[in-house]
Amino acid sequence: MTALTATALTKTYRALFGGARPALRGLSLSVERGVAFGLIGPNGAGKTTFIKVLLGVVRPSAGDVTVLGGAPDDLSIRARVGYLPERMHLPAALSGRQFLRSVSTLKSLSPSDSELSRCLERVGLKPDSQRIGTYSKGMRQRLGLAAAMLGAPDLLILDEPTDGIDPVGRVEVRALLLEEKARGATLLLNSHLLSETERVCDRIGVLHDGQLKLEGSLDDVRRVTTVWTVRFAEGVSLDVVRAAGFLDGQFQGDVEALNEALDEVRAKGAKLVALAPAARDLEQVLSDVMGAS
Repeated sequence: MTALTATALTKTYRALFGGARPALRGLSLSVERGVAFGLIGPNGAGKTTFIKVLLGVVRPSAGDVTVLGGAPDDLSIRARVGYLPERMHLPAALSGRQFLRSVSTLKSLSPSDSELSRCLERVGLKPDSQRIGTYSKGMRQRLGLAAAMLGAPDLLILDEPTDGIDPVGRVEVRALLLEEKARGATLLLNSHLLSETERVCDRIGVLHDGQLKLEGSLDDVRRVTTVWTVRFAEGVSLDVVRAAGFLDGQFQGDVEALNEALDEVRAKGAKLVALAPAARDLEQVLSDVMGAS
């Protein structure tokens, strides 16, 4: 079953003095339930607009979108979605627990005080009377995450979830997200911290200029199909492996060329220890997609 589906999604904003600015250009995407999906792309790629469409905040100019099998603006669907925005406006006069109580009311939930305390403790906050106005940026981010996870939503849409959180805190947030995924929640993660995206997500989509330029499993997206990392057992002559095209632990060529080169060095006594397709990090993936556009 799918958690969200977008088909030929288009959104065009009308300029104040005429003209139009397309934010989404025929985007089609399907995310299965229980998947952690990372949406990456440069500023202005259309990521925020896409998220707003999924939340029912913005209506598309054309195309169709379904969330958890229904319309994004259906209140029964919204109740099953948790959202952490990139920029949160939190009431400074409330305590963390009071804020979660107000969010619970909006979600038609009735948690006890002890349950709210556990929610705060889960994200590393103390369930005391400290006012939000005294919170650091990292504490505010943790509170926003606690609010998003209230009621165990089926879909979590997280916009820069580790923004303002220190490296140790990022490890803690990552563990929380993996716990949510383990219980069956679908995650849609938008983050410029691509290393964090790699650690959490199963699938990746690259959005650029309003279009989905690349989508697939993390391994498939990162794979470089014509470059291979190779390691031989000690004892083989460097001249032998270099002459066959193995340079600095890599070989460049298709599968047929690779096997021919392996046959050549093994005939001369080389023993293969490890072989794998070379992999790019997500920064390189994004850079390659933008360079090809």
